[in-house]
Amino acid sequence: MARRDFRLPAADEAFLDSLGVAWDAVQEGGVQWTILRQYRLPPGYMPEQVDVAIQISAGYPDAALDMAFFLPHIRRVDGRPIPATDGRVAVLGAAWQQWSRHRTGANPWIPGEDDLASHVHYMDAWLAAEFERVR
Repeated sequence: MARRDFRLPAADEAFLDSLGVAWDAVQEGGVQWTILRQYRLPPGYMPEQVDVAIQISAGYPDAALDMAFFLPHIRRVDGRPIPATDGRVAVLGAAWQQWSRHRTGANPWIPGEDDLASHVHYMDAWLAAEFERVR
């Protein structure tokens, strides 16, 4: 049963419904989280599916969404380390793996244009780009 402690903008809820995965809107300790259940990762990661938590910033949708958190923790199938994933954040009693990925001046959050859908697409892009980095 989906948990809906708060409502997201209608366009966000429609986007989440279109993904074909279960999702929750959880409020815990005054912090709002959207959790995508059994989200499929691009090839090259283990496990192939994870839960993804995205913190809904105070002031969203004008305020930017940032980072993503994964459970179980993700690793590369080739065993190479993934930088900036050492942080752990407690959500729903579990330690989620923090991927510290942020918007930049070249790719800023644009209020009125960016939303949960663009953040998930941004997340998908940096998950895929992990395998394109020069070592």
